[in-house]
Amino acid sequence: MEKLHYTVVINAPKEKVWSTMLEDQSYREWTAAFNAGSYFKGDWSKGSKMLFLGPDPRDGVEGGMVAEVVENKPYEFISLHHYGLYKNGVEDTTSDEVKKWANAFENYTFTTVDSGTEVAVDLEGASELAEMFNDTWPKALAKLKEIVERS
Repeated sequence: MEKLHYTVVINAPKEKVWSTMLEDQSYREWTAAFNAGSYFKGDWSKGSKMLFLGPDPRDGVEGGMVAEVVENKPYEFISLHHYGLYKNGVEDTTSDEVKKWANAFENYTFTTVDSGTEVAVDLEGASELAEMFNDTWPKALAKLKEIVERS
């Protein structure tokens, strides 16, 4: 697994950044950088199961990732533990494909800085996903910044 780190500074208080990042409609907008049509099912409370879903660009079938919210400290920190894949209504937590990256964590840290809020994203990913993440995470965070600062 490769450890990756991305940051953005957003000219807004942590509370506004937090809610914009995690609310359904704005989440769909900023995560379109990863996959148009992305959304989540679940809630962000500690211990909750989350499904991060969207249409597969190759065949349009709904798919995505299965995760657990390991920690949720409002306006400060969220930790997600990814442990499965979801495809066409079926959760997969045991296949070889899942084993490549299962037990990966994705952490969001929100820190007050002079110009607003710094959002740091720390994640682990399979090495073959690093190039894609290095391309899409900066775009997604730039979109989040745009959404928060325009409203």
